[in-house]
Amino acid sequence: MVENGIDRLSEYAKLLQGHRLGLITAPTGLTSDFRSTIQVLHDQFHLTALFSPEHGVRGDQAAGALVDSYIDPITGVPVHSLYRQDSKRLTPEMLDEVDAVVYDIQDVGIRYYTYIYTMLYALEDCAAAGKPFIVLDRVNPLDGVTVEGNVLKPGFESFVGNYPLCVRYGLTAGEVARMVNEQMGWNAELHVIPCRGWDRSMLFPETGRIWVHPSLNMPRFETALLYGGTCLFEGTNLSEGRGTTFPFEMIGAPYIQPEKLAAELNAKRLPGVLFRPVYFKPTTSKHEGELCGGVQLYVTDPRALHAVETGYILLDTIRRNYEEFAFLPPMQENHLSFIDMLSGDKLLREGTLPLPELLEQFREESRAFAAMKQQYHLYA
Repeated sequence: MVENGIDRLSEYAKLLQGHRLGLITAPTGLTSDFRSTIQVLHDQFHLTALFSPEHGVRGDQAAGALVDSYIDPITGVPVHSLYRQDSKRLTPEMLDEVDAVVYDIQDVGIRYYTYIYTMLYALEDCAAAGKPFIVLDRVNPLDGVTVEGNVLKPGFESFVGNYPLCVRYGLTAGEVARMVNEQMGWNAELHVIPCRGWDRSMLFPETGRIWVHPSLNMPRFETALLYGGTCLFEGTNLSEGRGTTFPFEMIGAPYIQPEKLAAELNAKRLPGVLFRPVYFKPTTSKHEGELCGGVQLYVTDPRALHAVETGYILLDTIRRNYEEFAFLPPMQENHLSFIDMLSGDKLLREGTLPLPELLEQFREESRAFAAMKQQYHLYA
């Protein structure tokens, strides 16, 4: 079995000993035998603060729910929110409680997933405060080789994309931290406790590890595999499957004709995926309680699948065939359309480039990013 950073803590104990530690974690912060990182640090070191990302340190908060500060009922350690209405940053008062900050959360390797920005914001804050930052690295479940999608452009930064990453970036959290720390010139005292036994070509099922859902709507490895493409529908008036048993694996709306859409998509013979016509009623989120027609995506070959391009093609197909299709209006706080925040520029929304040209431009960006990122690799 592949070991994550937390499984190698005894080898790097000197990094943590003698320090008041703050921990940024979530329910995926577990050893290979399912001991929580919270409990390990509490029992073996001096844990003085927990810092809560979206969904909470114990996973009891819904997506987008603002988390208040409180006392962890199991350890008695104060929990401070990094998902507040006014800020998602470490404050000077929070940092006064610790000598070093530790990060241990399972990432999914996709630019929209907010945990990576919680890590990078905290890394920047620690750099400014002169506090060490320690990443307990974890495998990238989507492998460390495949890169897909465009690079986020200046002016489209948000909490679902705040650094010039590709959509599927092929790096571990520790490698992202190394890259951004250098490229942004933060010069933080960064330590990465690496995985052991992970080969960059490995997909998650090949690691021997058990899938623990990183958030409430990421229940399976296949969900994470498709998420790079289907998350784009969060910026539209279609349901992305939230409120169903297959979030990000089913896409639909009351105006979609499932059989027609599935037939057109399957006729394209996209690699590694098939589409099944479905009807569903979301119990939460968009179209709550309404009967939606749509498609369910089935991964037939995870190596062949181009999930991000599949999402672009699925969105383009629906956009061309249904006049009811719409992008959601701009966000009040930054006046950006949510689809622009997700896609990292305006090209997808504007639709001025024919889809083949758009896809080729994005492929060029991903090839350049794939070549650049190699200098930050920690694993062969």
